[in-house]
Amino acid sequence: MAQNTLLLLASNSPRRRQLIGLGGWSFDLTASQIDESRHPGESPAEYVLRLAEGKARVSAKEAHTDQFVIGADTAVVDGSNILGKPRDPAEATAMLKRLRGHTHQVYTGLAILHRKDDRLLTDLCVTEVPMRDYSDQEIKAYVQTGDPLDKAGAYAIQHPDFQPVDDLSGCFASVMGLPVCHLVRTLRRMDIPPHADVPANCQSLLNYQCPVYRAVLRGEQVG
Repeated sequence: MAQNTLLLLASNSPRRRQLIGLGGWSFDLTASQIDESRHPGESPAEYVLRLAEGKARVSAKEAHTDQFVIGADTAVVDGSNILGKPRDPAEATAMLKRLRGHTHQVYTGLAILHRKDDRLLTDLCVTEVPMRDYSDQEIKAYVQTGDPLDKAGAYAIQHPDFQPVDDLSGCFASVMGLPVCHLVRTLRRMDIPPHADVPANCQSLLNYQCPVYRAVLRGEQVG
């Protein structure tokens, strides 16, 4: 781990790795293993923020003194239920049938911990996700690809063939696992500006005209 690398991303997710790269920062990676059980009475917001902080604190043990450790956690929330990764194709099929044709929420919590002084900042993105009314045959074909089995809620918003989401009006990157404009505004509070035009890079990568990035970067609560 390079001593001059300022950021440490506490995740082995290829999607989060791709998204943090949009800021032009140099960063290290480390996997973080924590208990992800939900506490009794814990709200979705409390849950993702606690896990994001937990990942950051576990990974900080491997960070060098001056590093800022970034933890993130994403939850698919339908009503009062948090949908994790499906255990098998049957559960993936059931989740996709449950979600189709109506709107659920995706919560992503961020935690940034400065290893040197234990300063911690957190942020939260909540995105309304309207699912289209896809058919049973489309579900079957998608599940057969294996893609849903490592995804919370059994879907990837960016999947080029399935394309499960209809008319999103919030943060696309958050549904993928890392709301990059929320990350930018939180890192700026740590005096760490981006080295690239993050909104432009994000919209180009995702082919999505984001309607909320200006409000997010102004510090407004969106969602």
